[in-house]
Amino acid sequence: MPRPITATVHLDSMRHNLARARACVPAARVWAVVKANAYGHGLERGLRGFAEADGLALIETEGALRLRELGWTKPILLLEGIFEAADVAMLATHHINSTVHTVEQIAMLEQAGLAGPIDVHLKMNTGMNRLGFTPDAFPHAYARLRAIAAVREITLMTHFANADELEHPRLSIHEQVARFCQGARGLPGLRSLSNSGGVLHQQELQAALSNDWVRPGIMLYGGSPGGKSAQAFGLRPTMTLASEIIGIQDIVAGDTVGYGSRFVADRPMRVGVVACGYADGYPRHADQGTPVLVDGVRTELVGRVSMDMLTVDLTAIAHARVGSPVVLWGAGLPVDEVASAAGTIGYELMCAVAPRVRMLEADLTTNAGQHG
Repeated sequence: MPRPITATVHLDSMRHNLARARACVPAARVWAVVKANAYGHGLERGLRGFAEADGLALIETEGALRLRELGWTKPILLLEGIFEAADVAMLATHHINSTVHTVEQIAMLEQAGLAGPIDVHLKMNTGMNRLGFTPDAFPHAYARLRAIAAVREITLMTHFANADELEHPRLSIHEQVARFCQGARGLPGLRSLSNSGGVLHQQELQAALSNDWVRPGIMLYGGSPGGKSAQAFGLRPTMTLASEIIGIQDIVAGDTVGYGSRFVADRPMRVGVVACGYADGYPRHADQGTPVLVDGVRTELVGRVSMDMLTVDLTAIAHARVGSPVVLWGAGLPVDEVASAAGTIGYELMCAVAPRVRMLEADLTTNAGQHG
C-alpha cells in the first residue's frame, strides 16, 4: 500500500468558485488563471474544473502549448508574455494571446514579420512596479503595437497591488484606477484590470472599475486574497491535503518532541505522528499551534516539522488511534488559516505540494472520484 498522504482536488468546488467570480462581474469575460500547474492542482484538472471559463491564463509557454494539446480551443493568455523572439511564431500558430510589458517585446513583434493575426494585452504599471509601461509611456507603446500589421486586438490591462485593501495608505486601488484611466485616455480596446481582490470587491468598486476581462486566480482555488475569509466570500476549498496517524507516543512532563527538542511537554500528553513533512510540501517553518484536524477534531502541531513526518497533540482526542484520518488543510480546515499560522499564504502551500504526494480527484456533481 502507498504511503497514506493524498491531495484531493475537488472539481465541483473549482466550478463553484468560477461561478462565484462570474456572479461578481456578470458583464465581464473571465480568464481563469492556471499558472504554476494550476496552483498545484494540475494543469489538466484546471482545464476541466474551469471548462466554462472564457479563457485560461498562465505564465509558462510550455503550459500554453500543453493546453492546446489537451484540446482547449478557447483563448489562452501568457501573463508575462514571450521571452525570446523564437516564441513569436507560436503565438500565431497556436492562437495564443501575449501580454506585452517591455519595449523589447514590442521589438520582437515588429521584427517577426508575422502573416497571421495575434491578440495582445498591453500592460500598464500603475504602481505595482513589477511589469508594464508607465502611464506616460503607455500611449507610445500602444501606437507602436497598433502599427504592426499582425496585431489585431489590443486589450489594455494593469494589476492591482492592494485589491484586498481598498483604501491602502500607500497605494489604494482608486489611485491605481485613476492612473490607468490617465494612461489609457482616448485609447480604444477592451479593459482588463481585476485580479481576485478586484473581482470580489467589484460591488464596492462599481463606479470606478470597467472590466471587459477579469483575471481571478487564488479565489478560484478557494483561497482569499485578503480582507475576509474565503468562506465569507462564498468560496469553497478546492484541495484537501490529508494523511493518517502512523504512530502514537505517550509522554510525561519534561519530555521533548522532535528535532532540536524545542517542544517541551508541561503535562502528560499523547502525541500523534502524521505521515506528512516538508518533503511533501508542508511548511517546515510551521510553528507550535498550527491547526490540524484529526478524525474531524481540531488540534495543533507540536515540535518541529520533519522531512517525512510531523507531530500533533492527541491528548484531548481520546478515540484517536493509528490509522485515524488527518486533514492538514482543505475540507474543514481553510488553507488560509493554516498558512497564516505558519507565517505564509495559501498560494504557497497549494503550489508547494510535492510530486510524491498522490493526487486524487473528487467531483460531487458527478459523484466521481479517482486517482490522478
